[in-house]
Order: sequence, then structure tokens, then C-alpha cells
Amino acid sequence: MRAYADLIRGDFEAYITEVQDYFRCLDDERARAFVEAREVSEEYGRFVDALE
Repeated sequence: MRAYADLIRGDFEAYITEVQDYFRCLDDERARAFVEAREVSEEYGRFVDALE
């Protein structure tokens, strides 16, 4: 184990960095989707109002 400790440590740190990047990407997409959903809902509301 000691002979490979640096390699294992490096792999673990790379893994954690990639997981954090992935979660940041998911958070960004979630925020973008909420903005889009709000915009679509507002447009639909205007459509419904125009029908009345």
C-alpha cells in the first residue's frame, strides 16, 4: 500500500475534483431550468390572459 500511496492519493483527489465539477454542473443546469420554467409559465399566463 505504501508503494502506491501517492498514486492512490492522486486518483482520489482527481475523483473528488471531478465529482465536485459534476455537482456544480448539475446545480447550474438546475438553476437554468428553473429560470426557463418560470419564463414559460409567464408566457403561458399571458397566452391564457389573451384568450379571455
